[in-house]
Amino acid sequence: MTRSLNTGKIVFLGAGSAAFGLSMYKDMFTCGELAGSTIVLVDTNPEALERMVALARRMNAVSGAGIVIEHTTDRRAALPGADFVVNAVAIDRNRLWKLDFDIPKKHGVRHTLGENGGPGGLFFTLRTLPLIFDIARDIHELCPNALFINLSNPESRVVLALNRYSPIRSMGMCHGIFLARWFICQILGMAEREVECWGAGLNHFQWLLHIRESGTGRDLYPLLREREKDHDPTFTPLTRKLFRSFGLWPTCSDDHMGEYLPYGWEGGEHGFNFEQDARDRGGLMGHMDKVIREEIPVPEDWLQPSWGDRAIHLITGILHNRKRFIESGVVYNRGAIPNLPADLAVEVPVVADAAGAHPVSLGPLPDPCARLLTVQAGVQQMAVEAAVHGSKEMALQALLLDPVITSTDAAVALLDELWEINRPYIRPCI
Repeated sequence: MTRSLNTGKIVFLGAGSAAFGLSMYKDMFTCGELAGSTIVLVDTNPEALERMVALARRMNAVSGAGIVIEHTTDRRAALPGADFVVNAVAIDRNRLWKLDFDIPKKHGVRHTLGENGGPGGLFFTLRTLPLIFDIARDIHELCPNALFINLSNPESRVVLALNRYSPIRSMGMCHGIFLARWFICQILGMAEREVECWGAGLNHFQWLLHIRESGTGRDLYPLLREREKDHDPTFTPLTRKLFRSFGLWPTCSDDHMGEYLPYGWEGGEHGFNFEQDARDRGGLMGHMDKVIREEIPVPEDWLQPSWGDRAIHLITGILHNRKRFIESGVVYNRGAIPNLPADLAVEVPVVADAAGAHPVSLGPLPDPCARLLTVQAGVQQMAVEAAVHGSKEMALQALLLDPVITSTDAAVALLDELWEINRPYIRPCI
Protein backbone atom coordinates (compact mmCIF):
# COMPACT_ATOMS: atom_id res chain seq x y z
CA MET A 1 0.00 0.00 0.00
CA THR A 2 1.31 3.46 -0.92
CA ARG A 3 0.91 6.07 1.80
CA SER A 4 0.58 9.83 1.37
CA LEU A 5 3.55 12.07 2.02
CA ASN A 6 3.96 12.82 5.75
CA THR A 7 2.00 9.81 6.89
CA GLY A 8 3.76 6.89 8.48
CA LYS A 9 3.39 3.42 9.89
CA ILE A 10 3.95 2.95 13.61
CA VAL A 11 4.14 -0.53 15.14
CA PHE A 12 3.52 -0.57 18.88
CA LEU A 13 4.88 -3.73 20.54
CA GLY A 14 3.44 -4.45 23.98
CA ALA A 15 0.35 -2.40 23.21
CA GLY A 16 -1.65 -4.46 25.73
CA SER A 17 0.06 -2.50 28.51
CA ALA A 18 -2.68 -0.31 29.96
CA ALA A 19 -0.28 2.27 31.42
CA PHE A 20 2.07 2.64 28.42
CA GLY A 21 -0.83 2.29 26.00
CA LEU A 22 -2.96 5.04 27.50
CA SER A 23 0.01 7.40 27.69
CA MET A 24 0.75 6.78 24.01
CA TYR A 25 -2.91 7.25 23.11
CA LYS A 26 -3.13 10.61 24.87
CA ASP A 27 -0.39 11.95 22.61
CA MET A 28 -1.33 10.03 19.49
CA PHE A 29 -4.94 11.14 19.38
CA THR A 30 -4.37 14.77 20.43
CA CYS A 31 -1.27 15.80 18.46
CA GLY A 32 -3.20 16.48 15.24
CA GLU A 33 -0.23 15.37 13.15
CA LEU A 34 -0.93 11.69 12.41
CA ALA A 35 -4.05 11.85 10.22
CA GLY A 36 -3.79 9.14 7.57
CA SER A 37 -0.98 7.34 9.40
CA THR A 38 -1.30 3.71 10.46
CA ILE A 39 -0.77 2.38 13.97
CA VAL A 40 -0.46 -1.40 14.33
CA LEU A 41 -1.05 -2.56 17.90
CA VAL A 42 0.77 -5.78 18.77
CA ASP A 43 0.60 -7.93 21.89
CA THR A 44 0.86 -11.65 22.61
CA ASN A 45 -2.00 -11.40 25.13
CA PRO A 46 -5.18 -11.40 22.98
CA GLU A 47 -7.47 -10.20 25.78
CA ALA A 48 -5.26 -7.26 26.72
CA LEU A 49 -4.78 -6.41 23.05
CA GLU A 50 -8.52 -6.41 22.30
CA ARG A 51 -9.16 -4.00 25.16
CA MET A 52 -6.52 -1.55 23.92
CA VAL A 53 -7.68 -1.86 20.29
CA ALA A 54 -11.25 -1.05 21.31
CA LEU A 55 -10.07 1.90 23.39
CA ALA A 56 -7.94 3.19 20.51
CA ARG A 57 -10.92 3.07 18.16
CA ARG A 58 -13.10 4.94 20.63
CA MET A 59 -10.51 7.65 21.26
CA ASN A 60 -9.76 7.91 17.52
CA ALA A 61 -13.45 8.50 16.81
CA VAL A 62 -13.98 11.00 19.62
CA SER A 63 -10.83 12.99 18.84
CA GLY A 64 -11.26 12.91 15.07
CA ALA A 65 -7.56 12.07 14.73
CA GLY A 66 -8.08 10.12 11.49
CA ILE A 67 -5.55 7.41 12.28
CA VAL A 68 -5.82 3.96 10.68
CA ILE A 69 -5.82 1.35 13.47
CA GLU A 70 -4.75 -2.23 12.89
CA HIS A 71 -3.83 -5.00 15.31
CA THR A 72 -2.27 -8.47 15.44
CA THR A 73 -0.66 -10.90 17.86
CA ASP A 74 1.99 -11.68 15.22
CA ARG A 75 4.93 -9.29 15.40
CA ARG A 76 6.37 -10.30 12.07
CA ALA A 77 3.06 -9.69 10.32
CA ALA A 78 3.02 -6.15 11.68
CA LEU A 79 6.55 -5.04 10.80
CA PRO A 80 6.78 -4.85 6.97
CA GLY A 81 6.78 -1.21 5.90
CA ALA A 82 7.08 0.18 9.43
CA ASP A 83 8.73 3.57 9.87
CA PHE A 84 8.78 3.39 13.67
CA VAL A 85 8.70 0.47 16.08
CA VAL A 86 7.80 1.47 19.63
CA ASN A 87 8.66 -1.15 22.24
CA ALA A 88 6.96 -1.59 25.63
CA VAL A 89 7.32 -5.35 26.08
CA ALA A 90 8.30 -7.06 29.33
CA ILE A 91 8.63 -10.70 30.35
CA ASP A 92 6.31 -11.71 33.21
CA ARG A 93 7.13 -8.28 34.54
CA ASN A 94 5.83 -8.01 38.10
CA ARG A 95 6.34 -11.62 39.20
CA LEU A 96 9.98 -11.76 38.12
CA TRP A 97 10.68 -8.19 39.23
CA LYS A 98 9.47 -9.01 42.75
CA LEU A 99 11.87 -11.96 42.88
CA ASP A 100 14.67 -9.71 41.60
CA PHE A 101 14.07 -7.50 44.63
CA ASP A 102 13.26 -10.06 47.34
CA ILE A 103 15.99 -12.67 46.70
CA PRO A 104 18.97 -10.27 46.94
CA LYS A 105 17.47 -8.84 50.15
CA LYS A 106 17.25 -12.37 51.56
CA HIS A 107 21.01 -12.68 50.98
CA GLY A 108 21.76 -9.38 52.70
CA VAL A 109 21.95 -6.99 49.74
CA ARG A 110 20.59 -3.55 50.60
CA HIS A 111 19.11 -2.07 47.46
CA THR A 112 16.12 -0.21 46.07
CA LEU A 113 13.59 -1.13 43.36
CA GLY A 114 15.72 -3.82 41.67
CA GLU A 115 14.95 -2.79 38.09
CA ASN A 116 17.73 -0.81 36.36
CA GLY A 117 20.69 -1.19 38.71
CA GLY A 118 22.06 -3.68 41.22
CA PRO A 119 21.25 -7.40 40.92
CA GLY A 120 17.71 -6.68 39.71
CA GLY A 121 19.06 -4.60 36.84
CA LEU A 122 21.35 -7.48 35.88
CA PHE A 123 18.55 -10.02 35.70
CA PHE A 124 16.22 -7.65 33.87
CA THR A 125 19.05 -7.40 31.33
CA LEU A 126 19.73 -11.15 31.15
CA ARG A 127 16.12 -12.10 30.40
CA THR A 128 15.14 -9.07 28.30
CA LEU A 129 17.96 -8.79 25.77
CA PRO A 130 17.32 -12.13 24.03
CA LEU A 131 13.78 -10.99 23.23
CA ILE A 132 15.00 -7.54 22.18
CA PHE A 133 17.49 -9.09 19.76
CA ASP A 134 14.77 -11.32 18.30
CA ILE A 135 12.79 -8.16 17.61
CA ALA A 136 15.85 -6.40 16.21
CA ARG A 137 16.52 -9.26 13.77
CA ASP A 138 12.92 -9.07 12.56
CA ILE A 139 13.22 -5.31 12.08
CA HIS A 140 16.48 -5.68 10.16
CA GLU A 141 14.81 -8.21 7.86
CA LEU A 142 11.35 -6.69 7.43
CA CYS A 143 11.70 -2.90 7.92
CA PRO A 144 15.42 -2.11 8.02
CA ASN A 145 14.93 1.67 7.85
CA ALA A 146 12.60 1.82 10.84
CA LEU A 147 13.61 3.59 14.05
CA PHE A 148 13.28 1.37 17.12
CA ILE A 149 12.08 3.46 20.08
CA ASN A 150 12.47 1.62 23.36
CA LEU A 151 10.27 2.45 26.36
CA SER A 152 11.03 -0.66 28.40
CA ASN A 153 13.56 -1.02 31.21
CA PRO A 154 16.45 -1.48 31.54
CA GLU A 155 16.64 1.42 29.09
CA SER A 156 20.39 2.08 29.17
CA ARG A 157 21.33 -1.56 28.71
CA VAL A 158 18.88 -2.16 25.87
CA VAL A 159 20.16 0.87 23.95
CA LEU A 160 23.81 0.01 24.67
CA ALA A 161 23.37 -3.60 23.53
CA LEU A 162 21.60 -2.70 20.29
CA ASN A 163 24.17 -0.07 19.36
CA ARG A 164 27.01 -2.50 20.05
CA TYR A 165 25.61 -5.54 18.29
CA SER A 166 22.71 -4.67 15.96
CA PRO A 167 22.60 -2.68 12.72
CA ILE A 168 19.12 -1.23 13.36
CA ARG A 169 18.60 2.39 14.35
CA SER A 170 17.56 2.57 17.99
CA MET A 171 17.13 4.88 20.95
CA GLY A 172 15.23 4.97 24.23
CA MET A 173 12.81 7.45 25.79
CA CYS A 174 11.96 8.11 29.43
CA HIS A 175 9.95 10.71 31.32
CA GLY A 176 12.38 10.77 34.27
CA ILE A 177 13.48 14.35 33.67
CA PHE A 178 9.87 15.47 34.15
CA LEU A 179 9.63 13.53 37.40
CA ALA A 180 12.72 15.40 38.60
CA ARG A 181 11.10 18.68 37.54
CA TRP A 182 8.06 17.82 39.67
CA PHE A 183 10.25 17.38 42.77
CA ILE A 184 12.04 20.65 42.07
CA CYS A 185 8.78 22.53 41.59
CA GLN A 186 7.51 21.37 44.96
CA ILE A 187 10.54 23.04 46.55
CA LEU A 188 10.43 26.15 44.37
CA GLY A 189 6.68 26.58 44.79
CA MET A 190 6.30 27.01 41.04
CA ALA A 191 4.08 25.35 38.43
CA GLU A 192 5.81 22.78 36.22
CA ARG A 193 4.99 24.76 33.08
CA GLU A 194 7.09 27.60 34.52
CA VAL A 195 10.27 25.52 34.80
CA GLU A 196 12.62 24.08 32.15
CA CYS A 197 15.27 21.48 32.92
CA TRP A 198 18.31 20.53 30.83
CA GLY A 199 20.11 17.39 31.89
CA ALA A 200 22.78 14.92 30.84
CA GLY A 201 23.95 11.62 32.29
CA LEU A 202 22.54 8.11 32.51
CA ASN A 203 18.94 7.02 32.32
CA HIS A 204 17.44 7.62 35.78
CA PHE A 205 20.64 9.42 36.80
CA GLN A 206 21.07 12.67 34.91
CA TRP A 207 22.55 15.82 36.36
CA LEU A 208 20.47 18.92 35.67
CA LEU A 209 22.98 21.37 34.22
CA HIS A 210 20.35 24.08 33.82
CA ILE A 211 17.11 24.81 35.67
CA ARG A 212 15.51 27.91 34.18
CA GLU A 213 12.28 29.84 34.22
CA SER A 214 10.27 29.29 31.05
CA GLY A 215 10.00 32.39 28.92
CA THR A 216 12.52 34.56 30.76
CA GLY A 217 15.39 32.06 30.91
CA ARG A 218 16.13 33.12 34.50
CA ASP A 219 18.53 30.76 36.29
CA LEU A 220 16.51 29.08 39.06
CA TYR A 221 19.41 27.30 40.74
CA PRO A 222 20.05 30.16 43.23
CA LEU A 223 16.38 30.11 44.26
CA LEU A 224 16.37 26.30 44.52
CA ARG A 225 19.47 26.31 46.74
CA GLU A 226 17.91 28.90 49.01
CA ARG A 227 14.49 27.27 49.34
CA GLU A 228 15.84 23.73 49.62
CA LYS A 229 17.53 24.61 52.93
CA ASP A 230 14.22 25.00 54.74
CA HIS A 231 12.10 22.46 52.88
CA ASP A 232 10.66 19.36 54.59
CA PRO A 233 13.75 17.20 55.32
CA THR A 234 11.82 13.97 54.61
CA PHE A 235 11.15 15.05 51.02
CA THR A 236 13.40 13.17 48.53
CA PRO A 237 16.31 13.16 51.05
CA LEU A 238 18.90 11.16 49.08
CA THR A 239 18.59 13.36 46.00
CA ARG A 240 19.04 16.44 48.18
CA LYS A 241 22.15 15.03 49.88
CA LEU A 242 23.75 14.58 46.45
CA PHE A 243 22.53 18.02 45.40
CA ARG A 244 24.31 19.60 48.36
CA SER A 245 27.46 17.51 47.83
CA PHE A 246 27.84 17.85 44.05
CA GLY A 247 26.12 21.18 43.42
CA LEU A 248 23.67 19.93 40.77
CA TRP A 249 20.27 18.27 41.08
CA PRO A 250 20.30 14.58 40.05
CA THR A 251 17.34 12.84 38.42
CA CYS A 252 14.92 11.35 38.72
CA SER A 253 13.98 10.17 42.22
CA ASP A 254 15.57 8.62 45.29
CA ASP A 255 14.53 5.07 44.42
CA HIS A 256 15.48 5.12 40.72
CA MET A 257 18.79 6.92 41.20
CA GLY A 258 19.47 4.87 44.32
CA GLU A 259 19.67 1.69 42.23
CA TYR A 260 23.14 2.73 41.09
CA LEU A 261 24.62 3.63 44.46
CA PRO A 262 25.96 1.54 47.37
CA TYR A 263 24.12 3.90 49.74
CA GLY A 264 20.98 4.09 47.57
CA TRP A 265 19.00 2.20 50.22
CA GLU A 266 19.14 5.36 52.32
CA GLY A 267 16.43 6.70 50.02
CA GLY A 268 14.18 3.75 50.94
CA GLU A 269 14.41 -0.04 50.88
CA HIS A 270 10.70 -0.61 50.32
CA GLY A 271 10.95 -1.66 46.68
CA PHE A 272 8.17 -1.29 44.17
CA ASN A 273 4.62 -1.39 45.56
CA PHE A 274 3.33 -4.37 43.59
CA GLU A 275 0.04 -4.60 45.50
CA GLN A 276 -0.83 -0.97 44.84
CA ASP A 277 0.23 -1.34 41.22
CA ALA A 278 -2.15 -4.30 40.79
CA ARG A 279 -5.02 -2.31 42.34
CA ASP A 280 -4.30 0.72 40.17
CA ARG A 281 -4.10 -1.33 37.00
CA GLY A 282 -7.30 -3.17 37.84
CA GLY A 283 -9.07 0.12 38.42
CA LEU A 284 -7.72 1.60 35.20
CA MET A 285 -8.78 -1.39 33.11
CA GLY A 286 -12.26 -1.31 34.66
CA HIS A 287 -12.50 2.36 33.75
CA MET A 288 -11.31 1.59 30.22
CA ASP A 289 -14.00 -1.08 29.84
CA LYS A 290 -16.71 1.44 30.75
CA VAL A 291 -15.33 3.90 28.20
CA ILE A 292 -15.20 1.19 25.53
CA ARG A 293 -18.82 0.16 26.23
CA GLU A 294 -19.75 3.87 26.05
CA GLU A 295 -21.20 3.73 29.56
CA ILE A 296 -19.16 6.85 30.32
CA PRO A 297 -17.54 9.44 28.04
CA VAL A 298 -13.84 9.42 27.31
CA PRO A 299 -12.35 11.29 30.30
CA GLU A 300 -11.29 14.80 29.46
CA ASP A 301 -7.71 14.24 30.63
CA TRP A 302 -7.41 11.26 28.24
CA LEU A 303 -7.92 13.75 25.42
CA GLN A 304 -5.03 15.92 26.59
CA PRO A 305 -1.30 15.34 25.92
CA SER A 306 0.53 13.14 28.43
CA TRP A 307 2.60 14.85 31.11
CA GLY A 308 5.99 13.52 30.09
CA ASP A 309 6.16 10.81 27.42
CA ARG A 310 7.69 12.05 24.19
CA ALA A 311 7.58 9.11 21.76
CA ILE A 312 4.82 10.61 19.60
CA HIS A 313 6.49 14.05 19.81
CA LEU A 314 9.65 12.43 18.44
CA ILE A 315 7.81 10.50 15.72
CA THR A 316 5.90 13.51 14.40
CA GLY A 317 9.07 15.62 14.47
CA ILE A 318 10.78 13.09 12.21
CA LEU A 319 7.72 12.47 10.06
CA HIS A 320 7.08 16.16 9.37
CA ASN A 321 10.71 17.40 9.56
CA ARG A 322 9.85 19.77 12.40
CA LYS A 323 13.34 20.29 13.90
CA ARG A 324 11.67 19.40 17.17
CA PHE A 325 13.44 19.60 20.52
CA ILE A 326 12.97 16.57 22.79
CA GLU A 327 14.00 17.06 26.42
CA SER A 328 15.60 13.62 26.86
CA GLY A 329 16.53 10.61 24.76
CA VAL A 330 18.63 7.57 25.62
CA VAL A 331 21.29 7.32 22.91
CA TYR A 332 24.69 5.77 22.25
CA ASN A 333 27.18 8.27 23.61
CA ARG A 334 29.83 8.69 20.88
CA GLY A 335 30.97 11.94 22.53
CA ALA A 336 27.61 13.50 23.42
CA ILE A 337 28.95 13.57 26.99
CA PRO A 338 32.70 13.83 26.26
CA ASN A 339 33.92 12.80 29.72
CA LEU A 340 31.90 9.56 29.82
CA PRO A 341 32.92 6.48 27.78
CA ALA A 342 31.92 6.63 24.11
CA ASP A 343 30.73 3.01 24.40
CA LEU A 344 27.85 3.76 26.77
CA ALA A 345 24.16 4.64 26.57
CA VAL A 346 23.57 8.14 27.91
CA GLU A 347 20.55 10.38 28.28
CA VAL A 348 20.73 13.84 26.74
CA PRO A 349 18.40 16.20 24.86
CA VAL A 350 17.78 15.37 21.20
CA VAL A 351 16.49 17.20 18.15
CA ALA A 352 14.21 15.33 15.76
CA ASP A 353 13.90 16.01 12.04
CA ALA A 354 13.55 14.03 8.82
CA ALA A 355 17.08 12.69 9.20
CA GLY A 356 16.31 11.14 12.59
CA ALA A 357 17.08 11.98 16.22
CA HIS A 358 20.27 13.94 16.89
CA PRO A 359 21.84 14.11 20.36
CA VAL A 360 22.42 17.59 21.77
CA SER A 361 25.69 17.82 23.66
CA LEU A 362 25.65 20.04 26.72
CA GLY A 363 29.40 19.61 27.00
CA PRO A 364 31.31 17.69 29.66
CA LEU A 365 29.76 17.09 33.05
CA PRO A 366 31.51 18.55 36.09
CA ASP A 367 34.33 16.15 36.89
CA PRO A 368 32.94 14.83 40.23
CA CYS A 369 29.55 14.14 38.63
CA ALA A 370 31.14 12.32 35.70
CA ARG A 371 33.29 10.23 38.02
CA LEU A 372 30.24 9.04 39.96
CA LEU A 373 28.52 7.99 36.73
CA THR A 374 31.68 6.32 35.41
CA VAL A 375 31.46 3.80 38.26
CA GLN A 376 28.20 2.60 36.72
CA ALA A 377 29.53 2.52 33.14
CA GLY A 378 31.56 -0.66 33.62
CA VAL A 379 28.66 -2.35 35.39
CA GLN A 380 26.30 -1.69 32.49
CA GLN A 381 28.85 -2.72 29.87
CA MET A 382 29.59 -6.00 31.68
CA ALA A 383 25.90 -6.77 32.22
CA VAL A 384 25.29 -6.36 28.50
CA GLU A 385 28.15 -8.73 27.68
CA ALA A 386 26.79 -11.29 30.14
CA ALA A 387 23.34 -11.13 28.56
CA VAL A 388 24.52 -11.09 24.96
CA HIS A 389 26.67 -14.19 25.55
CA GLY A 390 24.26 -15.88 27.98
CA SER A 391 27.21 -16.28 30.34
CA LYS A 392 26.82 -17.02 34.05
CA GLU A 393 30.53 -16.37 34.56
CA MET A 394 30.21 -12.88 33.07
CA ALA A 395 27.05 -12.32 35.11
CA LEU A 396 29.01 -12.93 38.30
CA GLN A 397 31.68 -10.52 37.13
CA ALA A 398 28.97 -7.91 36.47
CA LEU A 399 27.68 -8.38 40.01
CA LEU A 400 31.15 -8.05 41.51
CA LEU A 401 31.68 -4.80 39.59
CA ASP A 402 28.43 -3.36 40.96
CA PRO A 403 28.87 -1.05 43.97
CA VAL A 404 25.51 -2.24 45.34
CA ILE A 405 27.07 -5.67 45.98
CA THR A 406 29.10 -5.73 49.20
CA SER A 407 29.61 -9.52 49.63
CA THR A 408 31.05 -12.10 47.26
CA ASP A 409 29.12 -14.86 49.05
CA ALA A 410 25.87 -12.96 48.59
CA ALA A 411 26.68 -12.39 44.90
CA VAL A 412 27.21 -16.12 44.28
CA ALA A 413 24.13 -17.15 46.26
CA LEU A 414 21.72 -14.73 44.63
CA LEU A 415 23.19 -15.45 41.20
CA ASP A 416 22.60 -19.20 41.61
CA GLU A 417 19.02 -18.68 42.76
CA LEU A 418 17.95 -16.06 40.24
CA TRP A 419 19.78 -17.77 37.37
CA GLU A 420 17.66 -20.90 37.81
CA ILE A 421 14.45 -18.86 37.90
CA ASN A 422 15.43 -16.94 34.75
CA ARG A 423 17.01 -19.88 32.92
CA PRO A 424 14.05 -20.22 30.46
CA TYR A 425 14.78 -16.73 29.12
CA ILE A 426 18.59 -16.55 29.18
CA ARG A 427 20.40 -17.48 25.95
CA PRO A 428 23.10 -16.04 23.69
CA CYS A 429 21.79 -13.16 21.60
CA ILE A 430 24.34 -13.07 18.76
